[in-house]
Amino acid sequence: MSPMSRRVFVKGATLAPLAMTSLPAMGQQTARAPGDRFDIVVAGAGHNSLVCAAYLAKAGNRVLVLEGRPTIGGGCKTQEVCLPGFKEDLCSSVHGGIRTSPIYTELSLKEYGLEYLEPDPVMHIPFLDGASITVWRDVDRTAESIAKISKKDADTFRRLVLEVRNSQAESAPRNDRGAAAPRQAGYIQRLSAMSGYDAVCQLYESQHMRAANLTTGHFGGVPGSDIGTGGQAFSLIGELNGRPIAKGGSGMLSVALGHFLEAHHGVILTNKPVARLIIENGKCAGVECMDGSQYRAEKAVVSTIHVKHLVNMAPRELWGDEFNKDIEIFQAEHAMFSFHYATSEPPKYPLGGGQTISTTEAAIMEHPESILLLNSYNARGEPFTEDMPLQIVSPSVADSTRAPAGYHTVKIEGTMPYALKEGPKHWDAIKEEVAATLFKRLGRLAPNLTPDKIVGKFLESPLDIERMNPAMWRGSAHHGDRRLPQFVPYKLPIPGLYQTGACTAPGGSITAIPGRNAAAALLKDLGTSMEEVNKGDRRDA
Repeated sequence: MSPMSRRVFVKGATLAPLAMTSLPAMGQQTARAPGDRFDIVVAGAGHNSLVCAAYLAKAGNRVLVLEGRPTIGGGCKTQEVCLPGFKEDLCSSVHGGIRTSPIYTELSLKEYGLEYLEPDPVMHIPFLDGASITVWRDVDRTAESIAKISKKDADTFRRLVLEVRNSQAESAPRNDRGAAAPRQAGYIQRLSAMSGYDAVCQLYESQHMRAANLTTGHFGGVPGSDIGTGGQAFSLIGELNGRPIAKGGSGMLSVALGHFLEAHHGVILTNKPVARLIIENGKCAGVECMDGSQYRAEKAVVSTIHVKHLVNMAPRELWGDEFNKDIEIFQAEHAMFSFHYATSEPPKYPLGGGQTISTTEAAIMEHPESILLLNSYNARGEPFTEDMPLQIVSPSVADSTRAPAGYHTVKIEGTMPYALKEGPKHWDAIKEEVAATLFKRLGRLAPNLTPDKIVGKFLESPLDIERMNPAMWRGSAHHGDRRLPQFVPYKLPIPGLYQTGACTAPGGSITAIPGRNAAAALLKDLGTSMEEVNKGDRRDA
């Protein structure tokens, strides 16, 4: 099948019905005529775009953000897609580092309504034989859960917690898989250089502990069969730091950023997908949207459009041969799917003795060796449903604002091939069947969650993920394989054009790092700095 253009994807995404939304279609009430001129035009309103735009507006620039969808947020979006009152995170749910990030205070996000919850227990990993591992923020409590399966593995876990944390404290910056990178090759680094599968087999005796680490380690989309994924053997240690969620939905981060931007005289226009870069005298001078409207930028244009699409929006020769060749070999990661359910009960995982536990997150995979099959199924274009790793997210367990009283939200996530052997469009024919199979798998571990408990659903296949957000090229939620040296620079080859979002370092996930870094690069070129901008809040009356 020939690849579809961004124009087709954006058109389909813009027109696709998405029920009621809990995110405002910001900017419609302040729409500006295309003839209005701005200092900065930002193409796309994902969280990194909004972060970048917020800093630029804080510096006193007139900023316009153009979003192709009816609502802002990109992969950081919450909508009522199943039924009114059920707030579903369409992609991201966990914001690991936002509250400790500089943006939280520099952009006054708490003042704009962003509040975080810290669920504890953090994670539950159940198995069909009745065993389970529960990760708490407390090391001892987590180790006690592991000891019910293997005392030796519990002792290993306790030892590794200290070694990993010491290694991180003494290390150089981490690599892009989250593993520590010590200045001298040491025990933790040597394990990290292995495949995740080999590392867990070296460290743990129980199949349960091996599978638990590989399942939670797969949340980043990279299978633990690959060399260099050994850091996944420490995945449960990472969960001890907690997995914070935004009260009211992941999209509340985007809402807070949008309110900050508008308070600083920025403008956000939705339903404005960008189709073309305006090039004048060899410089990017603005953008043209699919409806023909044009918006000029006096100083710069910032893109969060996936670079595989962006290169087609200006003449090829302007990018340069090296950049064009690099983009031609850009690699996607394993594609994401996300199946959403409104339910009358949360998943209840049996603990024995008639007791159950409900958690905001759970991870499911029975056999560690199942992780070895993902690359094979992906290459063949065949869905693997039998024992592939699943992430189960039910924020309503900790956040009562996510669903009506007595009801809950449940999301089943994982990776599947984007390029099915029948072609990507075949997902439209099979996603209902695949979803039913995976829901049945969840029901074997949470027996209370029978099909009659579903009151509404919304299914996103890998193709739908791309339709929802064309920047998630080929269903790649992180926009590309983050292990590869394929990040594009914040300052692109065409003068006046900058890039942010997951195509830039350090890649996808809700970190806001690309957004802040891109703003810093542009501010420097404008003769100021992030430090100067943050000396005081420049909100004017």
